Amino acid sequence: MPGKMIELEEYIKQQQLEQDNYTPVFYRLGNQKEYDALLTLLTSQPNIRVYDQIHSQLSELMKIRNPTKRLTAAESEQLLTEFVGTASLLTVGVWVYYPWTNRVVHILDEKEFIELRTSRNKQKITDEEAEILRTKKIGVIGLSVGQSIALTLAMERICGELRLADFDTLELSNMNRIRTSIHNINQSKVVIAAREIAELDPFIKIVCYTQGATEENLLDFMTLNGKLDILVEECDGIDIKIISRMKAKALSIPVVMEMNDRGMLDIERYDLEPELPLLHGLIPKIDIATLQNLTNEEKVPILGPMVGMNDMSPKMKFSLTEIGKSITTWPQLASSVVLGGALVADTCRRIILDQLRSSGRYYVDFEQLIK
Repeated sequence: MPGKMIELEEYIKQQQLEQDNYTPVFYRLGNQKEYDALLTLLTSQPNIRVYDQIHSQLSELMKIRNPTKRLTAAESEQLLTEFVGTASLLTVGVWVYYPWTNRVVHILDEKEFIELRTSRNKQKITDEEAEILRTKKIGVIGLSVGQSIALTLAMERICGELRLADFDTLELSNMNRIRTSIHNINQSKVVIAAREIAELDPFIKIVCYTQGATEENLLDFMTLNGKLDILVEECDGIDIKIISRMKAKALSIPVVMEMNDRGMLDIERYDLEPELPLLHGLIPKIDIATLQNLTNEEKVPILGPMVGMNDMSPKMKFSLTEIGKSITTWPQLASSVVLGGALVADTCRRIILDQLRSSGRYYVDFEQLIK
């Protein structure tokens, strides 16, 4: 029995080591080494599930490439055959292994995959605009509200690289607004988001900072392998709210924030207005080191002016007075978080495409708009 216990403990340790894996593995079977590697993987791990719907994807690709004609099944098949040529369907596209779900999925390769997956963005996003967007880098700090934002950015493919930072792990109480599965409890919020994006579009580059954004790594977060085009700040830490803006301002990076109440959206265009005061001058004069050790209750009077407490909804104002009494932290609703994802994604796209050049604070308040 002791030997079995040691064996079980080693198995659990190995599983825990693999918990932070969020990077899919690509196999292109036209390459003999990659063909052999995939075959070895599948034979050595028979529990891996294989999903091969490449024919369906190719048929849809032929359809979107011929929008002026309703193709018959025979015409579609003829175009598909011409596209594939003499190659085996097994070698068309790429096979993607997701280690955390034990799945291998056969999909179109990057160029055709992006063409097909984003085909229903047209003409709201033109081909020229899509080419600009795919070269951009966006960083998201805080993966509660930020998860919805990151996923919306990925779904609409508003960038080619996402950098995600959050030190926290998922708790069951977070699942009132974070869309994920219960098996992810105690998993890194960053890893959860990165995996979901990889399963949606494995060609978007994801860089994860599971230790969160810190004073030590913020410069790296904003500049490593190319400067961010936009910083999305959604963290709870007041010190990081301020420090991240200081660095973004110094680097001329615009900052976007959504406050999860009354649809409040904040835009700071440090790229266009280098003299713009941090958070429009709403940050109180206080020592940064002092902020790092404050409780949630102690943060409220400092955070209030920064987040526009006077303009908050009545229920949100009341909630803040209840922290440490009937609740442990400020509340967030799924409907507001999802709205925030839409507001920030739309704003980021317009900033990148030079369709929005203003700084300021804006409200999309459903209670005011829909009475």
